[in-house]
Amino acid sequence: MGSAMSEIDIACSADDVWKVAGDFGGLAGWMPGIEKCTVAGDIRTIEMGGMKIDERLVARDDAKRLLTYSIASGAPVDHHEATITVTPAGAGAHVTYAVAVEPDSMVELLQGMYQQSLEALKAHVEG
Repeated sequence: MGSAMSEIDIACSADDVWKVAGDFGGLAGWMPGIEKCTVAGDIRTIEMGGMKIDERLVARDDAKRLLTYSIASGAPVDHHEATITVTPAGAGAHVTYAVAVEPDSMVELLQGMYQQSLEALKAHVEG
């Protein structure tokens, strides 16, 4: 199983960044390529580029500003688990987006997508 981490510093408070990054159903508001995002229970369905992907909420901890989810269906992976963590960094925030995925061939693709997502998150919250 392969793993990777993307990260970024954002010039907003960790609490303000978490309001956006920690919203399990709010991806369409800031993540590139997401056309629609709906949530039913612990499953969110994202629609992008003609694909529908179901993701399962694994954990969400507001005190730690941590959200973990896995792909349940709709993508060519045998295993996927991603965690977004927002930590205070001076007056701003440091955000990490870590992924463990199988097959290993998906690591580079997902790391690139998650880095672009973090850059979009930064642009969105720094506005």
